[in-house]
Amino acid sequence: MSDRSPNRPRIDTARPHSARVYDCILGGKDHYQVDVDAARAMCAQWPALPVHMRANRAFMHRAARHLARAEGIDQFLDIGTGLPTSPNLHEIVQRERPEAGIVYVDNDPIVLAHARALLTSTPEGRTAYVDADMRDPDAIIRSPGFRAVLDLGRPVALMVIGILHFIAPPDDHALLGRLLAPLPPGSFLAATIGTADFAPDEVGRVAREYESRGMPMRLRTRAESEAFFTGLELLDPGLRQVHHWRPDPTDPVCDDRDIAMYGAVARKP
Repeated sequence: MSDRSPNRPRIDTARPHSARVYDCILGGKDHYQVDVDAARAMCAQWPALPVHMRANRAFMHRAARHLARAEGIDQFLDIGTGLPTSPNLHEIVQRERPEAGIVYVDNDPIVLAHARALLTSTPEGRTAYVDADMRDPDAIIRSPGFRAVLDLGRPVALMVIGILHFIAPPDDHALLGRLLAPLPPGSFLAATIGTADFAPDEVGRVAREYESRGMPMRLRTRAESEAFFTGLELLDPGLRQVHHWRPDPTDPVCDDRDIAMYGAVARKP
């Protein structure tokens, strides 16, 4: 199921977009020359950027797998989905719980154009794509796709991966609060937050490249990152660089200086 907002803007190929730059750096095919130029400039400033991005996605896979397998969660709300990259969230989750329901949310026209790749659910489960601005949680929760797939009478895992560093305060905390508010106790937040704590010069240059190309970025310290989980119960090992959060034995070994993202999973009491 795909919910489409009326009067969607056309794809802007004159300016880079963070989701398309991400796709380009990870070796995808759904981007334009302007995104290639941006990706090359950013990687020139920090060659570890592809390693960092792969570690962020690997965190999402591990967090989702843990929530489905160990915490019994079978409902997921993915905010700022980005372009489909297999394995997508529903593929990870439905391997553990075939009956799981997943709602993807994004408002980029190119993501909408590829949304069918996000709707390949198991027969037992359900997926939906909601074409909406993540800054309007009420519209997300009122959407037919959300209501058809997710039951707010049971816990939901809210996934906010690789998004918060593109949202300036105080909108970032307000957004999370509004997304979490309707979710029942026992729900979870899994989030990653960009930081310059470990390679300030290199990551700072990348952030300036993003901003110069119309994609402002706000990097957070550890304390600022922890504040997103205030009032929630952090799962062990708490807030860590993403590659240190419950790593799999098969994960590649990363230098801390190559990872500019904190991540954590927390339970709503």
